[in-house]
Amino acid sequence: MSRSPVEIPEEYGLFIDGEWVDASSGETFETIDPASEEVVATVAAANADDVDAAVSNAADALDEWRSVPGRERGRILMDVADAIREDADRLAWIETVDNGKPLSQAKTDVLRCGEYVAYYAGMADKIEGESIPMSEGYVDYTVHEPLGVTGHIIPWNFPVGILGRGLAPALAAGNTVVAKPAEQTPLSALEIGALAVEAGLPAGVFNVVPGFGPDAGEPLVRHDDVAQVTFTGSVPTGRLVGKAAIEGLKPVHLELGGKNPNVVYPDADLDRAVESTVKSIFSRNAGQVCSSGSRLLLHEDVHDEFLDRLLTAVDDLSIAPGVEDPDVAAITSKEQFDSIMEYIEIGREEAGEPLIGGEAVDRTGYFIEPTIFDGVEMDMRIAREEIFGPVLSVLTFSDEREAIEIANDVDYGLVSGIFTSDIGRAHRFAREVDAGGVYINEWFSSGIEAPFGGYKDSGLGRAKGLAALEEYTQTKNVCARID
Repeated sequence: MSRSPVEIPEEYGLFIDGEWVDASSGETFETIDPASEEVVATVAAANADDVDAAVSNAADALDEWRSVPGRERGRILMDVADAIREDADRLAWIETVDNGKPLSQAKTDVLRCGEYVAYYAGMADKIEGESIPMSEGYVDYTVHEPLGVTGHIIPWNFPVGILGRGLAPALAAGNTVVAKPAEQTPLSALEIGALAVEAGLPAGVFNVVPGFGPDAGEPLVRHDDVAQVTFTGSVPTGRLVGKAAIEGLKPVHLELGGKNPNVVYPDADLDRAVESTVKSIFSRNAGQVCSSGSRLLLHEDVHDEFLDRLLTAVDDLSIAPGVEDPDVAAITSKEQFDSIMEYIEIGREEAGEPLIGGEAVDRTGYFIEPTIFDGVEMDMRIAREEIFGPVLSVLTFSDEREAIEIANDVDYGLVSGIFTSDIGRAHRFAREVDAGGVYINEWFSSGIEAPFGGYKDSGLGRAKGLAALEEYTQTKNVCARID
């Protein structure tokens, strides 16, 4: 692209066994810059034969990689982490034109990918078993072993960040990886695949097969030599992935959707609560975040004041292409743009005109104004269904019990948040809310060290932190009679 300060290849192949290769069918697809609607690159489209080749290479590389001492695996992964961080500016630009998000957020995601790899590099020689007390005459202990070839299906909203989140613990534990990035945003996974091999990761340990779900994703999940599957995406697709994995008797990690409650009490620091609300649903990736604060629950005594402050803050947000680093950038795809606009019309029918926003921005690209609906009730679709865009539903409550009832009255249970100066109230909320994560007095407050995952329809398993290593290891028990 002429405006790019970095050179983006016009064509990308598959990345298998440390090399760029064409798809066996010769088929390709185009990835589109959502801010300009221009083609960024043409990408090889993998099919079942290509997936089989990638898995075969990953299986061939497995014995050698799992036999590398943990300390050495960690050193190699630390070199990969350094390479990612050193190349952050270039990778961030590619991520922005491929995904649409603001440039500073793309760079944060790239650096976070490097941090994941560095964090788990430090864990590679600390995956320890336990000594189990037995009766006299026996010694019993456990060891945690890699599962084998792991298949990773990466979503389009955080392509580089979620790639790193699953890739790093899998490799640290001694597994090999085949990743299928979303067809909307395949470039960062391909770039990091090549970068990792340049930094010293052995060929075949990490392979990337871009393509479409039925052609590449399903064959990856169902492949007999794939020992574990990690999927991030929608609930309907997650159910299909989970069913296919279980049919193959392989463990599956599913991180799915959310309709997350953000609860604000009158005793909260309202400036901080407003700032976090804006970040949770509008300025972080235009609300295309499974852990967005898409339901705002306001105590009746602070409803009017809070909304006045929130509307002022939202009105000041800039909307522009991601390369200009605005507050709110483009929606990642035309398909998602259309879906959000449909939900906005549903919101108008259910709750009336939005307090602000509600329109597509009159410019080239997939831009939508930050939108707030007030007077939302829990029987409305905009209160119950994941919109996955810059659309906020505002509900009102009168006491703690009602707040918990509203918070829990959805099929999802990914994250939740509360803003209050009453620490007892905050921890009562944390105890009673059905969610895998609880933010207190700041949205998105946890880090890579903390486990992340959902209750109910929000998924199975945990990413991040030490808990993620359990997703990529299996426990072997050894019992010896010594008398």
